Amino acid sequence: MHAIRIHSYGGPEVMQWEELPAPVPGPGQAVVRVEAASVNFLDVQKRRGELAGQAFYRRGDANEPELPATLGSQGVGIVEELGRDVRNVRVGERVVFVGNSYATHALAPAAWLIRVPDGIGVEQAAAGMNQGFLAYAFTHFAYPVKPGDWCLIQAAAGGIGLLLCQMAKICEGRVIGVTSTGEKAKFVREAGADEVIISTQSDIAKEARRITGGRGVNVVYDGVGKDTFPASLDSLAPGGYLVIYGQSSGYVPPFDLMTLQEKGSLFLTRTNGSPYFKEYPRYLEQFVGWVKQGKLSIRIDRRYPLADAAQAHAAFEARQVSGRMLLLP
Repeated sequence: MHAIRIHSYGGPEVMQWEELPAPVPGPGQAVVRVEAASVNFLDVQKRRGELAGQAFYRRGDANEPELPATLGSQGVGIVEELGRDVRNVRVGERVVFVGNSYATHALAPAAWLIRVPDGIGVEQAAAGMNQGFLAYAFTHFAYPVKPGDWCLIQAAAGGIGLLLCQMAKICEGRVIGVTSTGEKAKFVREAGADEVIISTQSDIAKEARRITGGRGVNVVYDGVGKDTFPASLDSLAPGGYLVIYGQSSGYVPPFDLMTLQEKGSLFLTRTNGSPYFKEYPRYLEQFVGWVKQGKLSIRIDRRYPLADAAQAHAAFEARQVSGRMLLLP
């Protein structure tokens, strides 16, 4: 097998195309032949070393060294081999998996594999199935969007941002998408945004309040983190919710909780999809229907050969991408 590995943290140049022994599944494991891997900002942060020391992002034995490491957090492929005591998937089935996806083959815990439903293509599954679940979990559970709610979505032209726009509209919310350029704004509008704020041209919080008649929005979905945190708080109506799910600009520093009261008794969470994973089967049923009905589309901006993963990371960091990016072995 081949994989994209890092032996030190740094820029895209630390990514190496390496030949490795073919994986052998142990009890409860499966070998997946990778068909497509999605590029996520989490992968960039892993390569830079920004996740080092963060206990949440560690898997396996905490005493295992973090380097060398195979990059990649999500992918889709065909089950090629099973270890003992695996009953939830069969050889030949197409599945989505998490971890070590920048490779031709991945060794994964079988319990974490999810079958790709009929009617969903390889690229749709790789680019949208798990990210779609995150958007679903945030808009239906972390803060359940109600008809008429104003929702502000930071980095709305990104892969999950476009999905959040569409999920909020499925809930009959009103969407304000924030993006950095007019070129990206057209994709945000295509995803259903009622209004678009160009962050390089306008004050986000002032525009959000102007659009909402001075009151502010009911919820902000923010995957940017440190750089957008003040504007996100200032965009909220009294009793509003700030749902932070990422830190593409860095981690939000500690702050005084009294700030939440002073700005209108606000609610704040830093979340991911884990608390809502039991909802995945129901989500999957709806996901297939929404895709077939045209209510949900997955924009794939670029595709790169797996061996060119460093080029993909460079484009990602240069903020040249609107939508999702895939690596194809």
